[in-house]
This record gives sequence, C-alpha cells and structure tokens, in this order.
Amino acid sequence: MSPTYEDGDWLVVEWQKDNADARYLLRQVLVIERESRPGIYLIKRFIRPEGDKLWVEGDNPLSIDSREWGALAKVEVVGRVLFKVRRANSRRGRR
Repeated sequence: MSPTYEDGDWLVVEWQKDNADARYLLRQVLVIERESRPGIYLIKRFIRPEGDKLWVEGDNPLSIDSREWGALAKVEVVGRVLFKVRRANSRRGRR
C-alpha cells in the first residue's frame, strides 16, 4: 500500500469476527486474509461492491489485488484499518 503505508508504520486495526453482514465505506482500508494463504495479512482499499463480493486494490499500481484475483468474498476481510502511526526516525533522539 505504498506510498500510503510504509514498512515500519504501525496500524491500529479493528478486527472482525463475523463479517458476513458487514458494510464497508468506499475507499476504506481493509485487512485481508486470503483463504488460499491463511496467516498472511494484506491491506487493500475497498473500491466497489460486486454483488455479495468486494473489489479491493492496493494504492501502489504494481499491487497484487482484485485486478489479479477478482472480487473477494466478505469472509476474507478480517479487519479494517482505523489509523496509522508513522514510524519514528531511527536517528532522532539518539546521541
């Protein structure tokens, strides 16, 4: 999701247990866990509904997302990003 999120950024996430009836706002950033890759979490932006599925894309044009996978089942959405905390400059505050 670069340039919006960079390695080292901390994300505050609202995790969801039952999301079958969840509604998402357009452009909202979601946490995805693909059924084919359990334990691997991705962050993607919700672009549009496609029937009972969701079309998601990364902010980077080279992102692997619905442009490659197609629309996702709602059960693959495990959370939504509330906000980020930028990583601190590693040199700041050091002597």
